[in-house]
Amino acid sequence: MRIVVTGGAGFIGSHVADALIAAGHHVLVLDDLSTGRRSNVPEQATFVQGDIRAAATVARVFSDFKPEVVTHQAAQTSVSVSTREPLRDAEINILGSLNVLQECVKQKVQKVVFASTGGAIYGDVPDGQRAREDWLPNPLSPYACSKFSVEKYLHAYNKEHGLPSTVLRYANVYGPRQDPHGEAGVVAIFAERILRGEPIQINARKEVGDDGCVRDYVYVGDVVRANLMAILGKLAQSPVNVCTGEATTTLHLARMMERVTGKQAIINHGARREGDVERSVLDPGSPSPLGAATALASGIEQTIAWFKTRAHA
Repeated sequence: MRIVVTGGAGFIGSHVADALIAAGHHVLVLDDLSTGRRSNVPEQATFVQGDIRAAATVARVFSDFKPEVVTHQAAQTSVSVSTREPLRDAEINILGSLNVLQECVKQKVQKVVFASTGGAIYGDVPDGQRAREDWLPNPLSPYACSKFSVEKYLHAYNKEHGLPSTVLRYANVYGPRQDPHGEAGVVAIFAERILRGEPIQINARKEVGDDGCVRDYVYVGDVVRANLMAILGKLAQSPVNVCTGEATTTLHLARMMERVTGKQAIINHGARREGDVERSVLDPGSPSPLGAATALASGIEQTIAWFKTRAHA
């Protein structure tokens, strides 16, 4: 198949592009390289540097390549950035996505796979519970609002234009290639800093000094598998939680990474981050339509191994 991967130079998108190339598909990566890296794009993929906010660029790419499937990973992904810059978040995540959907209709794309957020869209998940896909979303940040908005646009485009889609609600994704700088995932930040002997910070869930927020950490390989299954029509439902269902505090994550690295972390405690939900744990289903998730310990080991290789390089 001919498949466009928006955001395919980024952390998740590049892993998806790799897997699609390995499966024999023709892949075009569209990425503005604002956070992605050109070196992440597989050599066999066609690469176009462009911004999804530029309607003319998106139109040209789709017209020339004529994709059968689009996996839409491009986004502004930071909750804290969305809180500081809600207009920028909406321009990328909503208006940029509409540019993509408009071209999907024009080119008669057969399927859209959308990277949504399970980690933010449900809001605070009460202790002892896991958010199911049938829960009413409760977005508490501009980022979560923008992702939920695109989910509803997809529903409208399916009804109006017959555009099929699968929504994947990612939990907190981690793994190799995640950028530890800027607005990045905590696993990447901790991995680099612990290996360097630099302090790490646990932001409060409620009060400074507590164990930090509770998250559901899902390995990037599981996210890739979810994308491939969605593209091949192996997921009957939409949306789908892409998660482990396991609750992990930031402090527990730090202790696990200490064990894997063999290094004791220098831990500082900070205030709650603006826009953060206190607890986000998703329900993968029983059984999960995606199969067994990668255990956190195994995923952390693979991630630390990559960061060590990167440090030596």
